[in-house]
Amino acid sequence: MILGRIIGKISTTNFLFEVSSAKTKKFQFIQVHHADYGFVLAQVMELERTAEEMIARCNVIGYTDVDGRLKGLRTPFANNTEVLEAEDSFIKRVIELGGEGGFLGHLEGKNISVHLDLQKILTKHLCVLAKSGAGKSYAVGVLVEEILDKNVPLVIIDPHGEYAAMKYPVQAEEEKLAQWGLSAKGYGSQIQEYGDMSVKQDMRPLKLNEKMNSYELMKLLPIQLTSTQEALLFSVVKDMEEVNFDNILLGLEQLNSSGKWSIIDTIMYLRDLKIFSASPTPLQELVKPGKCTIINLKGITPEVQDVIVYKLLKDLFHARKQEKIPPFFCVIEEAHNFCPEKGFGKAKSLEVIRLISSEGRKFGLGLCVVSQRPALVQKTILAQCSTQLIMKVTNPNDLRSLVGSIEGITAETEQEIQNLSVGSALLCGFVDRPLVVTIRPRRSKHGGHAVDMLSGMVGDHSSAGASEEMMKNQEHQEYHKNVVEENRRFEERGVLPVILPQVSLKEIKMMAEKPISKITTYLIPAVLFECDLRGIEFKVLVDKVKGKVIIDPDKDVTQEMAQLSYRSNFLRPMVFQTVAYDVKIEEKLARDMLQKNVNKYCTVKDFKECFVVYHKVELGK
Repeated sequence: MILGRIIGKISTTNFLFEVSSAKTKKFQFIQVHHADYGFVLAQVMELERTAEEMIARCNVIGYTDVDGRLKGLRTPFANNTEVLEAEDSFIKRVIELGGEGGFLGHLEGKNISVHLDLQKILTKHLCVLAKSGAGKSYAVGVLVEEILDKNVPLVIIDPHGEYAAMKYPVQAEEEKLAQWGLSAKGYGSQIQEYGDMSVKQDMRPLKLNEKMNSYELMKLLPIQLTSTQEALLFSVVKDMEEVNFDNILLGLEQLNSSGKWSIIDTIMYLRDLKIFSASPTPLQELVKPGKCTIINLKGITPEVQDVIVYKLLKDLFHARKQEKIPPFFCVIEEAHNFCPEKGFGKAKSLEVIRLISSEGRKFGLGLCVVSQRPALVQKTILAQCSTQLIMKVTNPNDLRSLVGSIEGITAETEQEIQNLSVGSALLCGFVDRPLVVTIRPRRSKHGGHAVDMLSGMVGDHSSAGASEEMMKNQEHQEYHKNVVEENRRFEERGVLPVILPQVSLKEIKMMAEKPISKITTYLIPAVLFECDLRGIEFKVLVDKVKGKVIIDPDKDVTQEMAQLSYRSNFLRPMVFQTVAYDVKIEEKLARDMLQKNVNKYCTVKDFKECFVVYHKVELGK
């Protein structure tokens, strides 16, 4: 189909044509015949209309030579040359979007799949950059799914605890996935999560190696030492057979100097964090073929996060160079916090991340840098990323940073970055010219949703997708009516601390052997106590109605307070979210009274008041 003819000033990289077809659209791929090179692929970047005509501004992508390589023009097109809509087969042949790589999405406006060369991504590094809310974590999740499907080991530095949701398949998006030839899938069997168990109990504790040299020790300290303090510390560790916190403290206490006290306080602080151990988490456990290790840093202070990332990446990189662990891919979320540009902060982890970016590919360690503030990320690290996935960015400083550090980003492309819609990305470094790609839907659950502070979530408490599905239900239309009059009446509430059932409403309905006549959702007030019994730490859930210890809330299994012991450990996590319920049971026992009862059998260290969500199912006859 003829879309128009070339007019005006023509160069080897861009040109204009007068539009004669109403089917011409922005980002449309076009092909133009060149006297020397045959058909050449180009793309419409902008359309401008006047009273008399419509003009299309286009960028030249290139042509394939006899060896199948993409090349640019050496001479411009002739004036008045016809512009044709590009055929799908021609687009695929020129920019080689097919193959067996990772399925990222479709070319904007085309049903042409974009498959990334994962070998290139995993060995030559990738950066994903976008403003907050533009979909960068969602896009990284797509990439992680593809990598997991290829059984490549992954380590994800996750400051906000978003990626653990990938354990579960996405819900209520079957039709959307089917349009892309996909199906929902959870990666629970491949994901192992490490972090602070007081934040989320189903995580494994992460223990770092406390054995280190004097240089590592200096890097780990969260304070800036004076030259005198450095000399004191070095005098203690220089002849030490085994450098660890306890030995350093013993050595410092023997010194006769007032400068030692701030160092002692800092060393004690690091020791008491309990993230360092003489029996650290084996690195071979963290990096396994087909496994994704998530380092969940949620709830940990920024300075401690920095210490963890520095020590962990340093040890992993050293182990990889010695081939003690398999080649792997490392994703660093919120990278501006761990590798900041000079003048925008300091981070202990900067040096090791910069080293990995420059030398990691030689040893089989790929890097993915993810940030919402490109201007704050170290430019040397961004420059080492040969592939870039850029989503919507509007901050002027960030845009200037992209133009200055990434090849192929022009002033014209800069304008396109600001206008990208959520779910679309500019793919650079994949081919010579940046391409606009529509990111495919996730197969697994996305954990990067903002907390909904205004509206209630109705129905299935386990996922936002299922909640939206239930909100369409007729039951929700009766939301504010009298609870007594109907079987399923829901009341909108704010965010509550709750312990959710292991089986969701949707799963209950699917597994029911008989028709369900009624499901009543109760909120049962309770207290989650953190206890200690002769050095053993555990958690106990006690209801505020009968004062009994809850063992399994789904099956209503309880025990008397007199039977309380560390075997009563309650492992299910407490979460904050909006819930839908029918009946909220009033508490009869105060928290302080329950705490006194628990203290008779063990020591209460902390507590969290919450509600247990319980579904009562009534089957039909």
